[in-house]
Amino acid sequence: MAKTPTPHIGAQYGEIAETVIMAGDPLRVKFMAENFLENPVLFNQVRGMLGYTGTYKGKRVSVMGHGMGIPSISIYSYELFNFYGVKTIIRVGSAGSINHDLHVGDLVIAMGACTDSHYGDQFETPGTFAPIADFDLLRGAAESCERFGYRYKVGNVFSSDIFYNENAHTDKWINLGVLAVEMEASGLYMNAARSGNRALVICTISDHILTGEVTTAEQRQTTFTHMMDVAFSLV
Repeated sequence: MAKTPTPHIGAQYGEIAETVIMAGDPLRVKFMAENFLENPVLFNQVRGMLGYTGTYKGKRVSVMGHGMGIPSISIYSYELFNFYGVKTIIRVGSAGSINHDLHVGDLVIAMGACTDSHYGDQFETPGTFAPIADFDLLRGAAESCERFGYRYKVGNVFSSDIFYNENAHTDKWINLGVLAVEMEASGLYMNAARSGNRALVICTISDHILTGEVTTAEQRQTTFTHMMDVAFSLV
């Protein structure tokens, strides 16, 4: 076990639970700490990336930010998996729908993650590695959605390195049945696979790339609670 704190996380070993629910926006993390955790304790604020540990229905759990994009989530998830003894990371985030049956407010559970990132090149596989979710977490999330009565779809997402893309070729991903576009799942799933741990990505549809449906930044920060309900049900 490497020495902690790490360059990006100010916690000592043992201050972070084995299960971490992560969000790109640190203010979404603060919202989860205040609305879902009992007795939350701040363990990180390095670079403003807030992290808290508390309990949820008697079970110890942490929440932490991961920033935007594969490079950012890959740094934080690598340190959590490899230096802090974290076993499970669940990302709750936003995604843009490219499926006509997925609308603003619906959930997408990422079974797999396509990508245009070269993050996986470091593993030097003799072919293309397919990053996937942990099945038990995936099944549990779908069952929770059914129990809560939340609208959702399970399937492939596209983890893009580019937000403002001049040549997105969205139609190519639609032709292959990809449901939505986000920016982190692929890197998280690769880190989980390489470290022998578990990961799942649950996203709320924040906008619809095909129809133009959108939400505000404030709505994304404070009202996307269905995915949080599902994530915490897996703790």
